[in-house]
Amino acid sequence: MKVTQHIENAKGETLFSFEIIPPQKGKSIQELYDNIDPLMEFKPPFIDVTTSREEYIYVNKGNGLLEKKLTRMRPGTLGICASIKHKYNVDTVPHVLCGGFTKEETEYLLVDCHYLGIDNVMALRGDAMKDEQSFVPKEGGNNYATDLVTQIYQLNQGKYLHGLLDVDNKADFCIGVAGYPEKHLESPSLISDLKRLKEKVDAGADYVVTQMFFDNTKFFDFVKKAREIGITVPIIPGIKPIAVHRHLQVLPQIFRIDLPEDLINAVDQCKNNAAIKEVGIEWAIQQSLELKAAGVPVLHYYSMGKSENIRKIASKVF
Repeated sequence: MKVTQHIENAKGETLFSFEIIPPQKGKSIQELYDNIDPLMEFKPPFIDVTTSREEYIYVNKGNGLLEKKLTRMRPGTLGICASIKHKYNVDTVPHVLCGGFTKEETEYLLVDCHYLGIDNVMALRGDAMKDEQSFVPKEGGNNYATDLVTQIYQLNQGKYLHGLLDVDNKADFCIGVAGYPEKHLESPSLISDLKRLKEKVDAGADYVVTQMFFDNTKFFDFVKKAREIGITVPIIPGIKPIAVHRHLQVLPQIFRIDLPEDLINAVDQCKNNAAIKEVGIEWAIQQSLELKAAGVPVLHYYSMGKSENIRKIASKVF
């Protein structure tokens, strides 16, 4: 079932969902199941599964020589989606990236998703590689998320890369895209970023999931401005609880977001990470309750594959 159908069927009730990352190569999927199991009591209608970009590693060739190799440390997004769908009877949302994929590879992925009965995809440009100062698309790939949305939308119409096919079973993907309450780090302004978001929606996106934020007023302002420029699709807030002290530096650095002074002070007063995790849980609970009272369609949690703090939050909210 489509994410938008789940929202419509909820008739105004706020739904619970979360996002996981595939395990690294060589790791068992059982740890992932162990962290999904405690969250199933909250009846998530869908679970997102991220896709990682390729990265460079250095392989020891002996005699002091290192060989630079391009690899993916966390493959398996589609396999995990199929496995979760089968094991838990829940819809899954694979993340589809521009970065690292040609349009042809993207089409193959979408065809496989369709064969597996996956109805939803999250269309993202993806980040720059670690050794690149700015995003560089793969040759033959999509440059922007809007281009990727367009490709998915056209495939829904039966239009493949090499022309319109006579198909008797068209794909009908529900397309999610990312939104940024504090603007994308590469965007010159929030208004400019909202214009790019509207382009994605106009190209065929069906719903928006936001980047994490820690001040609800920024989300509410973002939604207000989005509606004012004509974005009418559901906007789902993304929530991540603070868990360790280094989040105070890492999250603003990576995602270009602001943390409220009250949260910073509360974390600074903690004696250890266990106490910080409790502060993060309580902050996320209060965020979630306010957002739920405001009638958001879904509360979407960035779990990073760990469920303990998400379970504690959800138990107080749902």
